[in-house]
Amino acid sequence: MNLEVVFDQFPVLRSEELVLNKVEEHHLDDLFEIYSNDHVFEYCGIIPKHNKTTVKNMIGHYERDYLKRSRIKWGIFAAEEESRLLGIIEACDFNQKVNMVTIGYFLAEAHWGQGLASRAVELLTEFLFEQVQVNRVQAEVMLNNVISKKVLLKNRFVKEGMLRQAALWSGKGVVDLEIYSILREDYMKPKTQTAVLLAAD
Repeated sequence: MNLEVVFDQFPVLRSEELVLNKVEEHHLDDLFEIYSNDHVFEYCGIIPKHNKTTVKNMIGHYERDYLKRSRIKWGIFAAEEESRLLGIIEACDFNQKVNMVTIGYFLAEAHWGQGLASRAVELLTEFLFEQVQVNRVQAEVMLNNVISKKVLLKNRFVKEGMLRQAALWSGKGVVDLEIYSILREDYMKPKTQTAVLLAAD
């Protein structure tokens, strides 16, 4: 795992449609719109924030976690309008012993249903496999979070099973979680081959 690619200098990830970049104070209004919406965090271990000062302080927490080399949060932006924050995607729990990382993501409600989360996950997993050289990317999903499961399956993640009453999530208590993952060997297969394998399961 090449953590220097992640933490020596903030990595900006680009595709034709999206840019993953640092969240800064001039994005505060958009970030507050996301964090103050209870619907966004219905299936997340995050408590909505209805105070703009609290949300502003969170931008500093993003920077603190990055400097501690424990977590990186990117803002999700449209390539043609980088000033508008659409959502957040993160990589955390960098486990160097088994070369594994966990990802999470959420979008502003106004941008749901447009395929943005799927494309952001695709861009991030490409970076993690090709540049950070991880072997496994995983995500933890609450059982009722059907949309997030679809995002992961579209990106060739595999459902591994359910962990019963396995985590304490803020605002949710002790929860059951489904684990989805994609391995380097899965990522390296042609997409058409993976689709055939999934259809056969």
